[in-house]
Amino acid sequence: MLKDNFNDLLSFMVVARERSFTRAAAQLGVSQSALSHAMRNLEARLGIRLLTRTTRSVAPTEAGEQLLSRLSPHLLEMEQELTALRDMRDKPAGNIRLTAGEHAVNAVLWPVLKPFMARYPDINIEVTVDNGLTDIVDGRFDAGVRLGEQIARDMIAVRIAPDMRMAVVGSPDYLARYGVPGTPEQLAHHRCINMRLPTRGGLYVWEFEKAGRELRVRVEGQLTLNSLPQRIDAAEAGLGLAYVPEDAVESALASGKLVRVLESWCPPFDGYHLYYPSRRQHTTAFALLVEALRIGPVSA
Repeated sequence: MLKDNFNDLLSFMVVARERSFTRAAAQLGVSQSALSHAMRNLEARLGIRLLTRTTRSVAPTEAGEQLLSRLSPHLLEMEQELTALRDMRDKPAGNIRLTAGEHAVNAVLWPVLKPFMARYPDINIEVTVDNGLTDIVDGRFDAGVRLGEQIARDMIAVRIAPDMRMAVVGSPDYLARYGVPGTPEQLAHHRCINMRLPTRGGLYVWEFEKAGRELRVRVEGQLTLNSLPQRIDAAEAGLGLAYVPEDAVESALASGKLVRVLESWCPPFDGYHLYYPSRRQHTTAFALLVEALRIGPVSA
């Protein structure tokens, strides 16, 4: 009975989290019919309905949500302890799930992950590229990457990149045609390449600061893109001014494909950090990755 309850409770947790018998069955390696049968048996033993089923979806009932909230921490702790035992082998091993924005992956994570994975072939890493402010606990990620100012205080934050700067850039042809803005306010008279935010659907507001004066400018233009390489390419093609991380356009600036404007209005700010819950016990594999990504103190 104990074994049946444990297996069925684990299955229930996956179904409730995925809200799909199809996805849950795939994760558990069982058939949908067997999984559905197991859930009906669990509900019968407990004498209460845990899942609401329709032809298109499945969701936990109020009782199911309560059971899920109580089960998850204990099952997660057991999973971590088993993983820690596996880590006692000669070779570090395990699975690590990370989430980060497009620029952070390309500029910070990927250059470290390539040699790291070659050195530790038994450590499996999954990276989800997401420019939104992902909830790493709800998404069951081991860690995420954000700018220092965006990290919640209840998280552990490890600096993995130096301070950053943004840059407003345009092609020489564009600037010859439309002129060079002298202040952020003059961007109102320019074509600007917008970026739509994934979290709330709004457009990113360009942020500037000079001599203690802060400005947030809502720009307009013909083109809106959420991919950094495409925004840079559009600027090189003369379609407008782009607001992008400085390091992403260093080669284009050096070659003359792009010209920087409003540089004095773009001071440095706190760079990327790896962050993760302070309550979570991490594996040896995760600790090795943190140390590989960590950088030393950054001078002011």
